[in-house]
Amino acid sequence: MYNESAYKATYGEMVRLVCPFEKAILSRCADCELARKFNIAEREAVACSAAAASENCKILHGLLHQNALFALKLNQPLTALPHAKELKIQCGGLLGIRHLIDHEAPLCENVHALIGPLQARYESLTALPWNEVVKEITSFEGRRRR
Repeated sequence: MYNESAYKATYGEMVRLVCPFEKAILSRCADCELARKFNIAEREAVACSAAAASENCKILHGLLHQNALFALKLNQPLTALPHAKELKIQCGGLLGIRHLIDHEAPLCENVHALIGPLQARYESLTALPWNEVVKEITSFEGRRRR
Protein backbone atom coordinates (compact mmCIF):
# COMPACT_ATOMS: atom_id res chain seq x y z
CA MET A 1 0.00 0.00 0.00
CA TYR A 2 1.29 3.43 -0.94
CA ASN A 3 1.48 6.39 1.36
CA GLU A 4 0.58 9.13 -1.12
CA SER A 5 1.43 12.02 1.21
CA ALA A 6 4.91 10.59 1.85
CA TYR A 7 5.42 10.17 -1.89
CA LYS A 8 4.38 13.77 -2.60
CA ALA A 9 6.63 15.08 0.17
CA THR A 10 9.62 13.13 -1.17
CA TYR A 11 8.78 14.21 -4.72
CA GLY A 12 8.70 17.84 -3.61
CA GLU A 13 12.11 17.49 -1.97
CA MET A 14 13.72 15.83 -4.99
CA VAL A 15 12.16 17.91 -7.78
CA ARG A 16 13.26 21.52 -7.73
CA LEU A 17 12.40 22.16 -11.41
CA VAL A 18 9.29 20.41 -12.64
CA CYS A 19 9.34 19.03 -16.17
CA PRO A 20 6.02 19.94 -17.84
CA PHE A 21 6.46 17.06 -20.29
CA GLU A 22 7.04 14.44 -17.60
CA LYS A 23 4.19 12.22 -18.80
CA ALA A 24 5.44 12.27 -22.41
CA ILE A 25 8.97 11.42 -21.32
CA LEU A 26 7.85 8.63 -19.01
CA SER A 27 5.62 7.15 -21.71
CA ARG A 28 8.62 7.25 -24.08
CA CYS A 29 6.95 9.27 -26.83
CA ALA A 30 9.44 12.09 -26.20
CA ASP A 31 12.81 12.62 -24.58
CA CYS A 32 14.95 15.56 -23.47
CA GLU A 33 18.64 16.04 -22.89
CA LEU A 34 17.89 18.00 -19.71
CA ALA A 35 15.49 15.47 -18.20
CA ARG A 36 16.73 13.83 -15.02
CA LYS A 37 14.93 10.56 -14.31
CA PHE A 38 14.83 9.04 -10.86
CA ASN A 39 12.79 6.59 -8.80
CA ILE A 40 10.84 7.12 -5.62
CA ALA A 41 9.90 3.73 -4.22
CA GLU A 42 8.40 1.94 -7.24
CA ARG A 43 7.51 5.06 -9.18
CA GLU A 44 9.56 6.80 -11.83
CA ALA A 45 9.70 10.59 -12.00
CA VAL A 46 11.35 13.27 -14.15
CA ALA A 47 12.83 16.63 -13.22
CA CYS A 48 14.44 19.33 -15.34
CA SER A 49 18.07 20.25 -14.82
CA ALA A 50 17.92 23.84 -16.20
CA ALA A 51 15.70 26.66 -14.97
CA ALA A 52 15.50 28.53 -18.29
CA ALA A 53 14.60 25.36 -20.18
CA SER A 54 11.92 24.53 -17.63
CA GLU A 55 10.35 27.97 -18.11
CA ASN A 56 10.42 27.67 -21.91
CA CYS A 57 8.80 24.24 -21.69
CA LYS A 58 6.14 25.55 -19.29
CA ILE A 59 5.24 28.23 -21.85
CA LEU A 60 5.09 25.66 -24.65
CA HIS A 61 3.03 23.30 -22.48
CA GLY A 62 0.59 26.08 -21.63
CA LEU A 63 0.20 26.99 -25.31
CA LEU A 64 -0.47 23.34 -26.18
CA HIS A 65 -3.22 23.24 -23.55
CA GLN A 66 -4.71 26.54 -24.66
CA ASN A 67 -4.83 25.58 -28.32
CA ALA A 68 -6.09 22.03 -27.74
CA LEU A 69 -9.15 22.99 -25.66
CA PHE A 70 -11.61 22.89 -28.53
CA ALA A 71 -10.13 19.73 -30.04
CA LEU A 72 -10.48 17.91 -26.72
CA LYS A 73 -14.04 19.21 -26.28
CA LEU A 74 -13.20 21.23 -23.17
CA ASN A 75 -14.91 24.55 -22.48
CA GLN A 76 -12.27 25.97 -20.17
CA PRO A 77 -8.77 25.04 -19.07
CA LEU A 78 -8.74 22.61 -16.19
CA THR A 79 -6.04 22.60 -13.54
CA ALA A 80 -5.50 18.86 -13.96
CA LEU A 81 -6.60 16.81 -16.95
CA PRO A 82 -7.18 13.07 -16.89
CA HIS A 83 -4.02 11.12 -17.68
CA ALA A 84 -5.10 10.06 -21.18
CA LYS A 85 -6.01 13.62 -22.25
CA GLU A 86 -2.77 14.99 -20.83
CA LEU A 87 -0.81 12.35 -22.76
CA LYS A 88 -2.74 13.24 -25.89
CA ILE A 89 -1.79 16.89 -25.48
CA GLN A 90 1.85 16.23 -24.61
CA CYS A 91 2.68 13.39 -27.02
CA GLY A 92 0.47 14.53 -29.88
CA GLY A 93 1.49 18.15 -29.40
CA LEU A 94 5.21 17.43 -29.34
CA LEU A 95 4.86 15.20 -32.38
CA GLY A 96 2.97 17.95 -34.22
CA ILE A 97 5.57 20.53 -33.26
CA ARG A 98 8.36 18.16 -34.31
CA HIS A 99 6.67 17.75 -37.70
CA LEU A 100 6.78 21.53 -38.19
CA ILE A 101 10.58 21.28 -38.28
CA ASP A 102 11.14 17.79 -39.70
CA HIS A 103 8.11 16.13 -41.25
CA GLU A 104 9.70 12.66 -41.26
CA ALA A 105 10.52 12.57 -37.53
CA PRO A 106 8.81 9.62 -35.80
CA LEU A 107 9.04 11.14 -32.30
CA CYS A 108 10.35 14.11 -30.37
CA GLU A 109 13.88 13.12 -29.39
CA ASN A 110 14.78 16.30 -27.49
CA VAL A 111 12.11 18.67 -26.22
CA HIS A 112 14.57 21.36 -25.12
CA ALA A 113 16.42 21.37 -28.47
CA LEU A 114 13.10 21.75 -30.28
CA ILE A 115 12.28 25.18 -28.83
CA GLY A 116 15.25 27.10 -30.31
CA PRO A 117 14.55 26.21 -33.97
CA LEU A 118 10.85 26.90 -33.43
CA GLN A 119 11.55 30.40 -32.15
CA ALA A 120 14.00 31.02 -34.99
CA ARG A 121 11.55 29.87 -37.65
CA TYR A 122 8.33 31.42 -36.27
CA GLU A 123 9.80 34.27 -34.15
CA SER A 124 7.58 33.33 -31.22
CA LEU A 125 5.95 30.21 -29.83
CA THR A 126 2.57 31.94 -30.07
CA ALA A 127 3.05 32.37 -33.84
CA LEU A 128 3.23 28.62 -34.55
CA PRO A 129 0.68 27.20 -37.01
CA TRP A 130 -1.36 25.74 -34.16
CA ASN A 131 -3.99 24.23 -36.47
CA GLU A 132 -1.32 21.80 -37.76
CA VAL A 133 -0.24 20.93 -34.23
CA VAL A 134 -3.83 20.41 -33.05
CA LYS A 135 -4.39 17.96 -35.94
CA GLU A 136 -1.62 15.80 -34.49
CA ILE A 137 -3.09 16.11 -30.99
CA THR A 138 -6.51 14.92 -32.12
CA SER A 139 -5.09 12.05 -34.18
CA PHE A 140 -2.71 10.84 -31.45
CA GLU A 141 -3.74 7.56 -29.87
CA GLY A 142 -2.07 6.17 -26.79
CA ARG A 143 -1.64 2.51 -26.07
CA ARG A 144 -4.73 0.38 -26.36
CA ARG A 145 -6.12 -1.35 -23.31
CA ARG A 146 -5.38 -5.03 -23.16
